[in-house]
Amino acid sequence: MREQVEEILKDVAKALKRDGGDIELVDIEDNVVKVRLKGSCAGCPFSQMTIKNFVEKELRNAIPEIEKVEAVPVKL
Repeated sequence: MREQVEEILKDVAKALKRDGGDIELVDIEDNVVKVRLKGSCAGCPFSQMTIKNFVEKELRNAIPEIEKVEAVPVKL
């Protein structure tokens, strides 16, 4: 599953990079994908909408067993 998620996130990252952002896969636990938004996406007030309405939608469409996608805070 990890390889599939990474491939999908490459496409997601292309879209986010157009707006100065990026995404990183942190972990997959019990069908929950954990990601970290980077760049302009990290501080964006719409980041939760991006996670739910874009990232989670793309991943769940391709890999139905994924239950949800969670954001992990940016490392300081």
